[in-house]
Amino acid sequence: MNEPVLVIMAAGLGSRYGGGGLKQIDPVGPKGERIIDYSLYDAWRAGFRKAVCVIKEDMLEEFRREISGPAEKYMQIEYAFQRMEDIPCGQIPEGREKPWGTGHAALAGAKVVGEAPYAVINADDFYGRRAYQKVFQFLQNVQDGPLMDLCMVGYQVANTVTDNGMVSRGVCETRDGMLTRVVERTKISKLPEGKIGYTEDDGATWTYLPPDTPVSMQLWGFTPQFTQGLEREFARFMQEDLEKNPLKGEFYLPFAVNALVEQGQAQVRVLESPDKWYGVTYRADRQSVVDALQRLTDQGEYPSPVWS
Repeated sequence: MNEPVLVIMAAGLGSRYGGGGLKQIDPVGPKGERIIDYSLYDAWRAGFRKAVCVIKEDMLEEFRREISGPAEKYMQIEYAFQRMEDIPCGQIPEGREKPWGTGHAALAGAKVVGEAPYAVINADDFYGRRAYQKVFQFLQNVQDGPLMDLCMVGYQVANTVTDNGMVSRGVCETRDGMLTRVVERTKISKLPEGKIGYTEDDGATWTYLPPDTPVSMQLWGFTPQFTQGLEREFARFMQEDLEKNPLKGEFYLPFAVNALVEQGQAQVRVLESPDKWYGVTYRADRQSVVDALQRLTDQGEYPSPVWS
């Protein structure tokens, strides 16, 4: 069987704080490393030897120079481009500028992967070493049967929220370690009373989430058969859902996974992680990430610089 490949959804890197270019992504490591540097390093330690970076085409030269160059001494790095015009049917709505979403980005990367099993991650989320180990081990042994055999790393929601605003998370329902449903909640927040909840009406009402509720942070393990399902779901989105919000509607990766589970075409094993997620959703998050990576470096978890 082909060795597992890592797909990194990085097309949004240049716009985290507004403006273009990778220089908009703050260095957070002791030697100026970005979160994606740690992701590539952790994946390499887990056993991944090939990565596909999904980027905007105009990022290629700078991305190679600033991010993938050091890693290419250890891993094979290939590139996929997330293009607005890469759609299966219909036309781009007039005035549409927003990308099609994480499902579209994952599909762009999967087409470059080909017939190997693959993991999918966000470029600007820090997942922790153990998460990559779990996914790699799963993908090394995976074989589709009557159902697509998939996996995701589930984090406790309390370990994934920020003090500085709302976040989006795929809230999961599980049974016997298997995913039964995942719903993308785009407005999850810490609340003044110390609880965590999400709102669907701009804060007028809140639905509370237990702190150990499993959520998806977009660390998935897929097989080539899933790519076919992802293509079908994206075509359905374009035909049936886009008209509801033609300028801003997005095809989220968890939507596709959930649809295939509900249709009885896929099963998803939830690999639990007790680790804390780190990411820079807001500018004010940056210092906590810097402090965490310095602490992990001091503890010997990472060399400094990472690719030393």
